[in-house]
Amino acid sequence: MKSDIIIIGGGAAGMLAALGAAKRLEESPVGGTVTVLEKQQNIGRKIMITGKGRCNFTNVKGWEEFSAHVRAGVQLLDPAWHSLTPEDVIALLKSNGMQSVVERGDRAFPASHLSGDVVDALRRAVTLAGVKIVSGCKVEAIENVGRFFRLACTQTTVKEFRPRPEPGRKSPAPVRTETTTEQVNYACSRLIIATGGLSYPWTGSDGDGYRFAAGFGIDHTDLSPSLTALVPVGYKDIIKESELRGHIERLNPLSDKGALFNGGKLDNVKLSLYIDGSLSREEFGDIEFTDGGLEGPLGFAVSREAVKALIRGGKVSVSIDLKPAVELEKLDEDIHGRWREIIHDPRSKGAPFKKLFRILLGKLMPWELTLAFLSDNPSVSVDSMASALKGWKMDIEGFVGYERAVVTAGGIGQSEVIPKTLESRRVDGLYFAGEVLDIDADTGGYNLQCAFSTGWLAGQSAAASL
Repeated sequence: MKSDIIIIGGGAAGMLAALGAAKRLEESPVGGTVTVLEKQQNIGRKIMITGKGRCNFTNVKGWEEFSAHVRAGVQLLDPAWHSLTPEDVIALLKSNGMQSVVERGDRAFPASHLSGDVVDALRRAVTLAGVKIVSGCKVEAIENVGRFFRLACTQTTVKEFRPRPEPGRKSPAPVRTETTTEQVNYACSRLIIATGGLSYPWTGSDGDGYRFAAGFGIDHTDLSPSLTALVPVGYKDIIKESELRGHIERLNPLSDKGALFNGGKLDNVKLSLYIDGSLSREEFGDIEFTDGGLEGPLGFAVSREAVKALIRGGKVSVSIDLKPAVELEKLDEDIHGRWREIIHDPRSKGAPFKKLFRILLGKLMPWELTLAFLSDNPSVSVDSMASALKGWKMDIEGFVGYERAVVTAGGIGQSEVIPKTLESRRVDGLYFAGEVLDIDADTGGYNLQCAFSTGWLAGQSAAASL
């Protein structure tokens, strides 16, 4: 089977690559064909889980502010971002039936807050553009022969059917599935690899792109999970060994201590990251404690540096200031004032000290985290509470890996790819887009925009070179 341009991967980058290529070919007097090969049975699997299903699909900041949130690959991203801006993405989705809303932090969501609407709009766009989407098609090997690429694939087709109900049976017959597998070969003159990274492997991102690149002699920078949970010491009950140093499976059970944290949230705090005893980064915002560990916007923001340090064997810790807007002395005065009110309250008469002390603490932080705080600060007193609240320290034991990391840090970088076209410097006609590139950013819509932009530029470039 032949196609002028083939894209491997039907995610955010792959669909925009297909659309970019098809739009460019519409302007060409000779035209051409575009095909997307997706190993999963449905396209856009990772988009579906973005933002817990609400899909924060872009961030409408201008380039100067946007690029400040890109942690690697800014120069590589620059031409792509300007070829398809966040406003362009919003307009594209709107023209295909999806309205958007912009919320706090310049984050754009579908107006319905349903990720499926983003996937539906993109599917509609590429379908109307004449792109052929082949689902259940796993590329096993790629061969570069002269001016063409040959792809050996395994095509899996899943059919569902419901047998006729038996006479007299009230309930419907159970749905049955029939799966067939066959070997299929494809050929193209332009190939775009948009297979994603390693994060959320069950969505199809299991590192195929790096393997394909290696087959062409193309290197990638060191890979690591990013935008992931950090696991404080003692948070998990059983720590299983992993091939990746510092990796702690999310499925490992919580300890009694971890259970005290799980489900808690801290708003408007300051998180300081320390690596080998030195301050590495400070962030302001919100923290969430989950079954994975320390997450939320702040946990994710510092996870990239923390993970890399843990992998190399460094010591990592964090300090949380629960009252960043209040000076230590003023907070201490407030605490003592509140304590006097509590102990002189008639309702406190005869109450145990521990109960009154926790009431005081509950007036200064979320009640559901008071026991967790006390477990980490067992000797805290009224006199030392201000210091403890402004410096809640936690040593970090590890991190949740690719199984729940939002993105992959590292990938194919500028030394291997031409930024203006995203074409390989080594292999003519070979392009890369999306998470497989050495581009990663903060949470908040930035990473999906990076995928959209690089996909669009790779598609446009591939079509222009035919």
